[in-house]
Amino acid sequence: MPSLRLVRLAVHGAFYVLLAIAAGPALAGTAPVAVLPPAAVLAAVYGLGIVRSARRPGPWLAAVTALWLLLLAMDHGFSYVAFPLFFLFLHAMPVRWAHPAVAAATAAVVAAQAGAPGGLTAAKVIGPVAGAVVAILTGYGYAALYRESRRRQQLIDDLLHTRDELAAAQREAGRLAERQRLAREIHDTLAQGLSSIVLLARAAETASPEAARARMREAGRTAADNLAEARRFVQALTPPALEEAPLPEALRRVTERTVPGAVFRLDGDPCALPMETEVALLRLTQEALANVARHARADHTAVTIAFLDGQVTLDVYDDGIGFTPGDGPADGRRTFGLHGMRERIAALGGTLTVESAPGEGTAIAAAVPVGSGARPREAAGEAAPAGPAARPRHTGAAA
Repeated sequence: MPSLRLVRLAVHGAFYVLLAIAAGPALAGTAPVAVLPPAAVLAAVYGLGIVRSARRPGPWLAAVTALWLLLLAMDHGFSYVAFPLFFLFLHAMPVRWAHPAVAAATAAVVAAQAGAPGGLTAAKVIGPVAGAVVAILTGYGYAALYRESRRRQQLIDDLLHTRDELAAAQREAGRLAERQRLAREIHDTLAQGLSSIVLLARAAETASPEAARARMREAGRTAADNLAEARRFVQALTPPALEEAPLPEALRRVTERTVPGAVFRLDGDPCALPMETEVALLRLTQEALANVARHARADHTAVTIAFLDGQVTLDVYDDGIGFTPGDGPADGRRTFGLHGMRERIAALGGTLTVESAPGEGTAIAAAVPVGSGARPREAAGEAAPAGPAARPRHTGAAA
């Protein structure tokens, strides 16, 4: 941490400043110059230990202490160098050794001061002892700051690690969401279109020449539509059906094309919906009608869209053979249709209900909330009146 490095630099700087002050009289010629060589060696050894930062500082610390004691024995002026050494002892040694080392260094200073002119006085004892106490208290504060800095650094490391994990989870969630989107789009467009082409081709095999040509023309149109769908959903653009007409008219065309003879019904005044809502309702209708065409064997089918106050509802009803909701196909195949429908509607905050029973037909009802800012608009065409098979609309359906 920057604050801890600053404290270390301050201690090292104090050592060299006090060492220079103690050696100053010898440099000025007022004290024996014999202290200069060991003082220079002490400065070099201390600096070498700072640069190398050995994991086991014992030998280095012993050398520094021995050189300092030699200088202290030669000149009591080196007593002041003991103060930064106190911090060195407290930092580099265990507590059980640091405190005795500080006490011994203090005793050495007091002994050196006793041999100075004027003999031993109270001030010469109180000064070194006070300096040792201050060093110990400061050392404890430094240790607390060091521990706090370590904990803070550990917390920062944990936060960075958590952030990286969160970013990875978000990337994975985005990848899965895009995979789900592509799965829904492929199932509701390409898969349904290919199924229709297969059915049309099979029908053409046993039909008269004129009917066979009509089936093949319809297969060609279906293939062209699905090609356009594929190009657009890869780029996440508006489906072609919604580019060409408003939602009610697009639903009418899908109904007439997928299940000939099916009834389309519009209730209420159409309003502009968010594009994702229109796409979800269109895909739901395509999937439900494709299931009717392939499996239901229904005599009557009805699609109803209703624009109500605060929500839009969509019902798809058929009087076919029905099924038991929750049961998969008899051959054990994995299906995606109803699951994809629920995901689409749930993503918009809506609800989806599927009502069916063997021999009782099937009703799929979806309700999606509409914002208060929706604007009325005219439908592209008049809705066909509901036929006798049209099932009453499910308002407020929940899933």
